[in-house]
Amino acid sequence: MALQPAAGARDLNPQQVERNHKISQRLADTYRQWGYDEVSPPRVERLDTLKAGGAIASQDIVRLVADDPLGLRPEMTASIARAACTRLANRPRPLRLFASGTVFESRPTDEGSLGIEEKLQSGVELFGIREISAEMELLSLLVASAETLELCENHKPQLLMGHTALMDLILSPYQDNQRDAIRKALVDYNRLALDELELSEKQHDRLIKLINCRGIPLVILETLREVFGQHDVLNNLQRLFEQLEPLATSQGINLQLDPTFQPHFELYTGLVFQLVCQATAAPMVIARGGRYDGLVARCGAKANSAAGLGFSFAVDDIRELLSAAPPEPELIKATLVAYGENTTLEQALKHQRLCHQEGKRALVELETCRDREEALTRLAARNCTELDWIDS
Repeated sequence: MALQPAAGARDLNPQQVERNHKISQRLADTYRQWGYDEVSPPRVERLDTLKAGGAIASQDIVRLVADDPLGLRPEMTASIARAACTRLANRPRPLRLFASGTVFESRPTDEGSLGIEEKLQSGVELFGIREISAEMELLSLLVASAETLELCENHKPQLLMGHTALMDLILSPYQDNQRDAIRKALVDYNRLALDELELSEKQHDRLIKLINCRGIPLVILETLREVFGQHDVLNNLQRLFEQLEPLATSQGINLQLDPTFQPHFELYTGLVFQLVCQATAAPMVIARGGRYDGLVARCGAKANSAAGLGFSFAVDDIRELLSAAPPEPELIKATLVAYGENTTLEQALKHQRLCHQEGKRALVELETCRDREEALTRLAARNCTELDWIDS
């Protein structure tokens, strides 16, 4: 019998579970305040749904042995989008949904085999709005949700944003056989790769300027206008950042626009973003999201309502970020019912039921205590706060 969890899976202790629950509950309470309804997508889906029309690579999905091609969800967006376009298709738009649960990703191990990485996520999805107003609501909700996490100044939270239309704008002057190489060099921030491409001096200098074009959003937008002139995407982003900047500043979140930023999953067709914090050893992405109108269209939505965007928080990573130092055992706000030699377990269980009827959390010490002093010792061992001593 194997005594270790599978690679990528972890056993959580009670304190970790409790912290995960608190983080998830705070986020869920915020989502509800903003009018989002909770759904529960399945952990197991058909592979064609999980691949999101080719946006998610097969190697990122944990496959199951079954008659139908099934797998474990690597994220929840595709499943929620499917439900929004089928079972929930008749609900009015905008459709606001949120969910929390476990996701699974296939990852190569050090030995060269494949392992499973298990993570807890919490996030929202907003369907049916194609205008920039959807991004304005979503990122405002992201900032409000981050506020509940009580991030500190040392975490240096930074909201990194890009837009697929900005990358399209950058690549528009180039031929198809050049675009992939240029795109890869920009996304990888690889100046040497740009030097090796067959480009004119003007084209090369322009790309070098753009690869270094990242920073304060409103400043970057002015730089992009100098290069490309007026475009709808630049005007929409101007409106978004003018609304978002004071909210982020009030929460100590630094905004950064990077026209070459692109996500891991090819799921997004519009705004993409990551909320990054500084952990003890390295930066940590605690939330990510973006717009995925193409996915909603592939799920069967009509053209005028084929719109969706969302984000998800990585709950396990947030827990580790907020408790970088080993925490002290937390006292459980509960009553320990302990009894002496003149009392029976049955009487103690009866007393416990009375506590439960009063709405108290109570647990019974299952072994007899010699005296009250021994019961107090066990109270500390059980991390409880109150003792009900019975000895009659």
